Amino acid sequence: MSNVLRYPTVLFDLDGTLSDPFEGISRSIGYALEQLGRPPVPEAILRTWIGPSLRASFASVLDGDHTLVERAMALYRERYGPIGCLENHIYPGIPALLADLAAADCAVCLATSKPEIFARRILEHFGVAMHFAVIGGASLDTSREHKADVIAYALSQLPPDRRRPAVMIGDREHDVLGAREHDLPTIGVSYGYGSRTELAAAGALTVVATVQELRDLLL
Repeated sequence: MSNVLRYPTVLFDLDGTLSDPFEGISRSIGYALEQLGRPPVPEAILRTWIGPSLRASFASVLDGDHTLVERAMALYRERYGPIGCLENHIYPGIPALLADLAAADCAVCLATSKPEIFARRILEHFGVAMHFAVIGGASLDTSREHKADVIAYALSQLPPDRRRPAVMIGDREHDVLGAREHDLPTIGVSYGYGSRTELAAAGALTVVATVQELRDLLL
């Protein structure tokens, strides 16, 4: 561990970056579509739904019908809230990385498109919430949903002198693009749901394949 942190502030995505949420998300999506009498989504497509706005993903299979999309969101949360959010697995090495960053006086932040109420519960479930200076997520309505909006919110919760220099850590292109709107670099992680090609094409500063490689860059 170096004495001086390269990035005194680190913003983490959640799904596909800190934990693997596929089981809970896919089952909750399946529940919502079944209740609506719609066919299931193939697993290969479901995997592309991890990370981006779920409303947009539902719209892609519900003909863009706003009423149906909102009904699907409500049904999804009906299962995801009490059950699905904990059908989740934290990646090995992440708890130690978060603890060591916090111990080194890094401002560890969460910036996820997942509703904040669920994100906080997941971090508490894994016993890592105490390492975060800020837990920033989407609102349950559409007022704070896109990654750039969540990043703005997370940064606003920090003292002005802790907002830069900072880096975003994420597994999908929307993490990179959202961070770019705030002139933040992104370290992409290819162990999640986005490929090295996707992340590099979006403009990631670099892409790592393992948590250990990420650790080597941050500590």
